[in-house]
Amino acid sequence: MVLAFTRGAAQQYDTAHHLNFPIELDSFVVRAGFDPRAFIRRVQNDTTFYKAFRSLHLVPFTSTDSYTAFGKNGQVTATNNCRSQQKIDARGCRVATLLSQQTTGGFFKRNGSHSYFTAQLFYDLFYSKTPVCNQDDIVAGALKLVDNSRMEKSKYELKQLIFNPGAKVSGIPFMGDRASIFDESEVAKYDFKIKQEVYEGEESFVFSITPKPEYKNKVVYNELVTWFRKADYSIMARDYSLSYSTLLYSFEVKMKVRVRQVGGKLYPVHIAYDGTWHVFTQKTERMKVVMDVAY
Repeated sequence: MVLAFTRGAAQQYDTAHHLNFPIELDSFVVRAGFDPRAFIRRVQNDTTFYKAFRSLHLVPFTSTDSYTAFGKNGQVTATNNCRSQQKIDARGCRVATLLSQQTTGGFFKRNGSHSYFTAQLFYDLFYSKTPVCNQDDIVAGALKLVDNSRMEKSKYELKQLIFNPGAKVSGIPFMGDRASIFDESEVAKYDFKIKQEVYEGEESFVFSITPKPEYKNKVVYNELVTWFRKADYSIMARDYSLSYSTLLYSFEVKMKVRVRQVGGKLYPVHIAYDGTWHVFTQKTERMKVVMDVAY
């Protein structure tokens, strides 16, 4: 069943009255008396996903990670398989230690620093060799840019894509408005679907976004699928596929993120990333990253 949202119909629900696009609902959702407008508003305003990642900085965990770098012809050029452990000291500060590591190729430079920007980016997002204190998992307001260094700007941009999918992405030239899935200029380029299914033993709503065939090469999101737990609408899983190209840069990224409740709180337990980035004047970089986190 497809529901066409119109501005007149929106007054009936008094929610998300700016929405004006069709959404396909499966029969289970329709029979449940589901309110799609309220659901879309939840999607846009969700903070549970971001909070789960911030909570990662507050607890001990062990992570098993693999990094695989590829050359332009698809050949493996370097790898890193490692296990790391985060501990929380008596002051509540976090610090990560390396438990084991096996590398091939020139994954690290002679001075021990990362040869690949993607690997350094992931490490800086999730770990710290020196104690970091005064962390919290309070989610309020927009994501903030710490400084204008290349690493901090890249972390900020990646966080926007992960935690605010469908929202305008600031800081990436020429792409910001195209990432705004729900804006009037972009919404007509996508198909939206909501269905109900059981995910890992729990009833869930699945919200998916795919580009219409005629816009397939003109949008940022090739696919965005999110599983919401029916009981409280918290996010359990999300799959992304994004790509974009300009004269200055191009990228193609696929990600899978899985979140699980541990001790009454949500934490990320699995992250799979496959990304190719090319920035003008710099070497193209393609890398696969898989992280499995145990608490």
